[in-house]
Parts: sequence; C-alpha cells; structure tokens
Amino acid sequence: MIYSTLGYYSLIFGLVISLPLFFFSTKNFKNQYPLDFKIIIFSFIQLILVIISFLGLILSFVYSDFSNETVFNNSHTTKPLFYKITGTWGNHEGSLLLWLLVLTLFIFIFLIKSEGLLKKYRILTLLFQQIIIIGFFVFLIKSSNPFNYLIPAPKEGLGLNPILQDPALAIHPPILYLGYVGSSIIFSSVLAATTLNYISNTWATHIKKWVLLSWVFLTLGILLGSIWAYYELGWGGFWFWDPVENVSLMPWLALTTLLHCILVLEKRYQLKSWVIILSISTFALSMCGTFLVRSGILNSIHTFANDPERGLYILTFLFILILISLLIFFIFHKEDKHKFNSFFLFSKETAIVINNWFMMYFLAVVLIGTVYPIFLEVISSENISVGPPFYNKLIIPFLIPFLIFMAIGPQLRWIKTRLEKKLNLILLFVISLLVSFFIIRNLDINFLINTVLIGSALYLFFITIRDFILKKNINISQNIAHFGFSLFILSILFNNFFSSEVITNLKVGEKFNNDRYEIFFKDLKKFEKKNYVSFVGKFSIKENNKESNMEPELRIYNQPNIITSEADIKTSFLSDKFITINTVNNKEYFNVRYQVKPFMIWIWLSVLLISLGGVISLFKKYYEK
Repeated sequence: MIYSTLGYYSLIFGLVISLPLFFFSTKNFKNQYPLDFKIIIFSFIQLILVIISFLGLILSFVYSDFSNETVFNNSHTTKPLFYKITGTWGNHEGSLLLWLLVLTLFIFIFLIKSEGLLKKYRILTLLFQQIIIIGFFVFLIKSSNPFNYLIPAPKEGLGLNPILQDPALAIHPPILYLGYVGSSIIFSSVLAATTLNYISNTWATHIKKWVLLSWVFLTLGILLGSIWAYYELGWGGFWFWDPVENVSLMPWLALTTLLHCILVLEKRYQLKSWVIILSISTFALSMCGTFLVRSGILNSIHTFANDPERGLYILTFLFILILISLLIFFIFHKEDKHKFNSFFLFSKETAIVINNWFMMYFLAVVLIGTVYPIFLEVISSENISVGPPFYNKLIIPFLIPFLIFMAIGPQLRWIKTRLEKKLNLILLFVISLLVSFFIIRNLDINFLINTVLIGSALYLFFITIRDFILKKNINISQNIAHFGFSLFILSILFNNFFSSEVITNLKVGEKFNNDRYEIFFKDLKKFEKKNYVSFVGKFSIKENNKESNMEPELRIYNQPNIITSEADIKTSFLSDKFITINTVNNKEYFNVRYQVKPFMIWIWLSVLLISLGGVISLFKKYYEK
C-alpha cells in the first residue's frame, strides 16, 4: 500500500507544480530577460514526480499489492515478473499514466534542446503543452485513478488477459505512445509558432526533428503490434483493418504527410498552412484514437476499457483543444505573400504536394471505414463491419499513381526540372511493366490492375536501386525509406497472390489430403506450466515430398480462465508456414488451420528499412541544393 500512496501523492504534487510553471512562464514571457532557469527546474521536478508515481505503480504490481484496484484487476501472484512489470501499462489507468510520463519527459527535452530559439516561442510551447498535461492529470485523478484502494484488500488478483502476456505487446504500447505523444509537442509548437508568426525555415528545421522522432516511434510501434497480432491472435496475416489498428494508422498517415510538407517549408518556405493544419490533425487523430479505444465504442480485441464517462471526458477535452487550435489558426495565421513563389509543374515540391493529396485520400478512406459503422449503429442500431474488400477497392487504384509519383519525385529538382534529362525514367517504367506482365500472366487474378500495380511498385524498387548504384550525392535516408516502402508493397502483393490455406477438423491419428498437402495429426501432449495448462499438438506436414513437423499449442490459463491458441510458425527466407489449432464442440476434434504465407519476413524487414531511413535522417546532416 505504501507504493500506491507514494504514487498517488506524487501525481497530486505533479499537478500542483503546473501552477508555478504557469506563473514563472507568463512572468518571463512578458519581460525582456532570457528564459528563466526556474521554468526548466520546475519542469524537471514535474517529470520526476510523474516518474515516482509511475514507479509506485510498477512496484505495486511487482509486490502484488491487491489493495490497489488496478493491480487487483490486472495481475495475479502466479504471473511471471516480466508480465507483472509490463502489466503496469497493459490496462487503461496504467497506459494513461504512461502517456502522462512521456508528455512531461518530452516537454522537458524540448526546453533543453530548443536553446537558441526565440524565448517567447519556447515559453508558449511549454504553456500549450501544460494545458495537455493538466488535462491528463485531471483525467487520471478524477476518473482513471491508478491508485484506488480496495478495503479489505483481496488475497488474489483477477490476472492479466493472457493474450497481452507477450514480449512484443509488452514493448508495443511504450513505443507507440512515444509516437503519439511526440505529436503533442508538434501540436504545441505549431500553435506557439503560429501565435508569434514564427513559422519559418528555421522553425521547420527545428520541428522536423520532432516530426521524424514521432514518425519513427509510431512506425515501430505499429510494426510491433502487427507482429504480435500475426503470431498471437492466430489470424495468419499482418493487417486486418481492425478498428484499433486503423486508429494507429491514421496519425501515421497524417505524420508522414506532415514530414514531407515540412521539407517543402524548410527548402522553399511554402505549404505553411498545410504544415499548421497537419500538425493539428496529427495530434487530434492521436487523441481520437485514445478516445475510441478508451470509451469502449470500438469492438476490438485491443480495446482497454468500456466506460462512456471516460470517453466523454477525452472527447470534451479534445474538442476544447481543437477549438483553441482553430481560433489560433484563423486569428494569428498570415501568409507571407512577398515570400510566396509559384510551383512549376515539373519540380520536387509539386510531386510532394500531389502525393500529399493521395495520402490525405488514404487517410479519409481509413477514417470513414473506421467511424462509419459507429455512426450507423447510433442512427439505426444496425451493426456492420468494414473489412478488407472496402479498403482494397478504394485504396488500390490510387496506390498506382502514388507509387509512380513517389518514384519520380526524388528525381526532380527543387523549383524547376528539365524534362529532356529525365527520359530514362519512362524507359525504366516500361521495363517495370514488362517484368510485371511476365509475373502476372500465369496467375488466376485480375490481370490489368495487378499488372500495373506490381509494375508501379517495381518502378519505385528499380529507381531506388539505380540511385544507390549510380547517383553520387543521394539523400541516403530518403532512398532507404523509399526502397523499404517499395519492398513493403511488393512483399504484400506477392504475399496476397501466392498464399495458400487449409482449414479442416481433425482428431489425433487422422490425416488430411489434397492436391498439395498432407497434414497428419500425430499426437497431443499435455504440460503443466506456472499459470496455465498447455496442450501441444504434434503435426507432420508433407508438401512436394518434403516433410516438416509443427507443434501448435492451446493454453488454458488459470487467472483469468481463458483459452488461447498459440501458432507454430516456421519462418524461412521466402515464406512462413503457419499452423493453429482450436477446440470444436465435439471435443475429440480440433479445428486445424494451416497456411503458407510467402514473403512474410520481407514485410517486417521492409518496415524496419522504412524506420531506418527516418533514424538516419535524424542523425545525418544532408544539404540539398
């Protein structure tokens, strides 16, 4: 109980520290002196208090303090130590405390790293960030307190959802939140810069680091979540357009668009309004994701809570922040017409703008597909689900020109490009279409659209490889990221075209045969583990006269009493073999799902390459004419 008490009062004092921060900030804002060092000191104290509060919650989990309601609801004495610790943020209250921790950490780093920039800009960014921080403090203390007491204290807890007891998911939320919360710094910064008419090339260079940092963490966070869903949920794929997957994808799309707009602002001092709008939108989408997950509106395996009151608080808070943002935009934002230069048709910035339109279209499709079922249920009480066919039909046709412009854009110069020097790009496109034609012609799929789609992805793939080989002064970070994206699209397409699946019911000793596979259910073994009972199936699978042994698993957890299916995955350079088993009504039989998923490893590696491009850009100084 002592750790919970320490954590709770640290949370209270952390909120109280906002008062002197506001006092010294507003006082320093009005005078002509440099940034008051007390501001940095109080920001550091607030960070330390939130760290103490978070450590108090961790120790409550470690020592199984079931007088703490959060620990009681999400832990158990038999749970391994690693999952006791990670269970701290595997629940609604703990994850919001983690949000608050990253918020206070990032604003402190911002104050340290922004030395040399306009003092009023630094202070105003702090004040806007403090509004967000205070909102989270109040939310935690009032309706999501992670330190509520239970009297008398129970002797045992309810346990953590077993599917959350996984190493990938343990580090997924912190990394994802670093991406989400990074968008709050961008939001606060852009409001401060707009208010002071400080948006400039210098500001763009400064804030680009924060955009890149948030983008890298958000990309890696989504990747970890996708890998976890692939092997833990037994879906057998990398993305399912699950609503909670979508709410992490939407801020990523906005952040990617913002990153490219920042480049134009930095080089040409254009797209100023776009940068402001996208900065606000990225943070709003991050908060919307929090609202949708925490309110229980979304029906998903990922959702943490089912409490409309909590969702209403976040929605009201978000509405206030967006209202403040719009007022600042319309009152203080002014275009510098004397600095405005028109775009030439064939220029790098034009290609960026066109692809930004496509990104906004993709974002709109994901937003509508996620939110429309919610509105339909409210209006007509009709439940529908929007799945892959909806997204594929609306996104794939527009992905083709998007990939083409993504390939051409880096080949163009800023301001204006001479076309006669770029005719080799057309030849490379024709070659890409021919290669795609030979790949597609023997497959039983839609010929025309897939030929052009693979051709477009190959076009980006070939151009980035050519640039690595032939260009002397390339933007290495951009080229790696674009190469990773081309590999990502190609891996997804080939994964989709060449995948195969068998779903059947078998009991021990039975075989399944078709033209391609022989699946033999050899045996079923039972094992007693610390907090679950394991049933491991022994399977022999023959394909093309090659035999492989696979061992999928069923786990029956004691706290809470839940059955989970653990896939056995054999990963190779070219494909994954994936098998799961589940119980059926007739207990002698098990539902067996066997899949061959080509190029799965390349999907994960390509996303790592995309992230690597962002990391290199963070640390490498590159000056482009």
